[in-house]
Amino acid sequence: QLQLVESGGGLVQPGGSLRLSCAVSGFTLDYYTIGWFRQAPGKEREGVSCISSSGLGTNYADSVKGRFTVSRDNVNATVYLQMNSLKPEDTAIYYCAAVSTFPQRARVCVFLDYDYWGQGTQVTVSS
Repeated sequence: QLQLVESGGGLVQPGGSLRLSCAVSGFTLDYYTIGWFRQAPGKEREGVSCISSSGLGTNYADSVKGRFTVSRDNVNATVYLQMNSLKPEDTAIYYCAAVSTFPQRARVCVFLDYDYWGQGTQVTVSS
């Protein structure tokens, strides 16, 4: 059974850092593009970052460019989102999602058409 589990969320002061993890099971990560999304109260879900199945392509929302970094470890079947210089407006539930690119190893990623989702992890940025 394909499963994604996020962890690493919590309460952090403005300017602080967190690293989110997305542990995947039930499938081989090599052929999956992984996206990170977030949803704040009263707002629509938005794409934050993604990393293509080859690992060669990444994408970031303008609001997080220069502060967030996505990476993947296919051996350990985990994708990470390093979040630095956090701001109160980063407060949201963060989700990871997966989409298969088999048999291709995609070189680009976008924030559309993800098939599998995790349950989310809360990130709160507040003093």
